[in-house]
Amino acid sequence: MSGRMNQPLAFPAPLAPYATRAEHTRGRLHPEAESATRTPFQRDRDRVLHSAAFRRLKHKTQVFVYHEGDHYRTRLTHSLEVAQISRSISRTLKLDEDIAECVALAHDLGHPPFGHTGEDALKACMEPYGGFDHNAQTLRLLTKLERRHAAFEGLNLTWETLEGVVKHNGPLISPGSPPLPAAIEDYVRGDDPTGDPRRDLWLGAHAGLEAQVAAVSDDIAYNNHDVDDGLRAGLFSFEDARALPLVGPAIARIEKAWPSAGRDAVIGEAVSALIGAMVDDVVAQTRANLKQLGVSTADEVRRAGRQIVDFSPGLKAELDGLRSFLHENMYRHYKVNRARSQARRIVRALFDVFMAEPEILPPEWRARCDRAGESKKARAVCDYIAGMTDRYAIREHEKLFGSAPSI
Repeated sequence: MSGRMNQPLAFPAPLAPYATRAEHTRGRLHPEAESATRTPFQRDRDRVLHSAAFRRLKHKTQVFVYHEGDHYRTRLTHSLEVAQISRSISRTLKLDEDIAECVALAHDLGHPPFGHTGEDALKACMEPYGGFDHNAQTLRLLTKLERRHAAFEGLNLTWETLEGVVKHNGPLISPGSPPLPAAIEDYVRGDDPTGDPRRDLWLGAHAGLEAQVAAVSDDIAYNNHDVDDGLRAGLFSFEDARALPLVGPAIARIEKAWPSAGRDAVIGEAVSALIGAMVDDVVAQTRANLKQLGVSTADEVRRAGRQIVDFSPGLKAELDGLRSFLHENMYRHYKVNRARSQARRIVRALFDVFMAEPEILPPEWRARCDRAGESKKARAVCDYIAGMTDRYAIREHEKLFGSAPSI
């Protein structure tokens, strides 16, 4: 056993020349001895998996508030589905599966309770204090708020992982782009007197292919599982689904192949087939883009000036039609709107009361407020609320605003 452990760690192989390679990592902001059993990207993934922020995704909204039903997706199950799709695409394209999985698992860590509704509410609350952005909050969690190590704040992930998480949806700096979110600005232009180049996440460039894979996998996952959840929740009918682009033809094919299958099985088979078809489309289009661009290294991918991992134009058009339907018939369904209305009021009320009465915050959060000016106090309150699960936010609101105090 000891002889085997002393052998050099084998990195994933064979990888394509344009893959992000763990042996060429730019490293971590705080130097650490390397693991004898895991590559740097495998270690990053494991740190994300063991983080408190990742566990909290179990009770954070995807579309439905956590208590609406046991079978609907949460941020946790969504992230796991994105990770599975990311590994499949990366394996086929000979990319590093581990960093693709890590970015996929981490991409939604910064979401506050109640999904995008909670984000909109916090954004409005924080407008005078530097704003709020869930992607920037993810970076803040990974580099500052997670407290699992004695030597540093955050998880001390590699440069490539942080870059991939921050830019998985594309560059953040371009002509006419809005100012950087405060949490990203604080990290890349922070008070580090050394000017460590590992803080420079190349914000004007695209991320590596693995992070681009995670972004496309996010689209594949949520478009398909939202159809699944919406049908099972009765937010739109089976007949509505038959008329949808992509979904309708998939249902027709399944019903033709298995005419006696029950509706749940038809939905499941159709969604599975659609995910497979979308993965195949992305792989084919990405290979064509790589051939056209002729990139041969990961840094050439970053400098290519365009997204490389992508859907074909035909599938994009069909996806636009599907997204429009889901937006009108699911995300804006009156039942969902009612939950969103309540969520907005809960987040706003919590923010206002904590800003006015920071002495009612838990001690560690109150201490952050006591040491800070108004803007930093607001950021501390925002961090506290953003870290809440749906159920914790509801319970806090009940304790503070219920008809009788909960002691």
